[in-house]
Amino acid sequence: MSFTKSFADDYHKILCPDYPEWLNEYISLPVLQHLDGIGLLCGTDWTSLYSNRFFYSRLDHSIGTALITWHFTKDKKQTLASLFHDAATCAFSHVNDFRKGDALKQEESEAQTSELLTFDPELAFLLARDSINVCEIRNYHIYSLCDSPIPQLCADRLEYMFPSNMALGNMIEGHVWTLDEVKEMYNSISVVKNESGKDEFAFNDLIAAELYTEGFIDCAFLLQKNENKLALNMLGKIVNLALKEKIISEHDCFTFSEKRLTAVFDDYALKNDNYLSALIKKWRTMTSIEHLESEPGPEWYSVNIEVKKRWIDPLVKSSDGSFVRLSKVSARAYKKIESYLSFKDTPFGAVKIL
Repeated sequence: MSFTKSFADDYHKILCPDYPEWLNEYISLPVLQHLDGIGLLCGTDWTSLYSNRFFYSRLDHSIGTALITWHFTKDKKQTLASLFHDAATCAFSHVNDFRKGDALKQEESEAQTSELLTFDPELAFLLARDSINVCEIRNYHIYSLCDSPIPQLCADRLEYMFPSNMALGNMIEGHVWTLDEVKEMYNSISVVKNESGKDEFAFNDLIAAELYTEGFIDCAFLLQKNENKLALNMLGKIVNLALKEKIISEHDCFTFSEKRLTAVFDDYALKNDNYLSALIKKWRTMTSIEHLESEPGPEWYSVNIEVKKRWIDPLVKSSDGSFVRLSKVSARAYKKIESYLSFKDTPFGAVKIL
């Protein structure tokens, strides 16, 4: 994990070589700092099923998204909207969507963000000083460069896939980017008007657009596989049972780091011999799962769920100078996207518990 800080620093310099010092006061707020102990990759840093190459936090992601927005807009309101978009995220990130039955949309925490930011006194002080209304930064959906519908390219989507692809590289069956490639792709991006007349990030170079899209889709394939579904769903089950047994509280999920919560789970599993302890031990140590066509018996933990599909079809500059969707001008990208959209893993993913 010592590699984390070095990676984030080097990577963030690519996103915004001219760092905005005014951002530091906002980054230091407690409402954001709790994200430093929460991973971008939804708890997979803590199970042997994955071998993530480094830990990249939700705070790193928030800063990265803000730096992209500032680099292209120099607009404080949009930059702060990007910075705070994950402020309500709890430990293990989207695992909370799984444990609350929202694996398909994965928007569970978004409803809480507005309330959290609206009533934070320290944030209110900085915003008043800078003549910014909280309603201008508490919902990043109002800015198309900060967030936009799939398959468009926005700051949030652009940012999270760079570190996701590189961190998950040991698991990806496809292309894993280097920082030099990230710089090459990023420097090919500009802001243009899309088909709806809204601002959107676009690639000026076809090769860069194909490289980013293929790396994005290669990583997205991994997130559609039963391994990821089971890892996140099983951890969600562990968290729900731990809450039921009062081992942890909902407040702990928001304030504790993932490392601390994992230590609490490990300690419980060491001292107890029951279903929850068995789940914890298996989740922490499993290195593979079974892909099954039918539901296994009660001695197995299994999943059969649909999850959010993350993909892009970015704008790219065509030979006549106009910007079109990549799939319209690249047979290679079209084939990759169609292969992803039609992918289905086996009906069940499972691990034996008892």
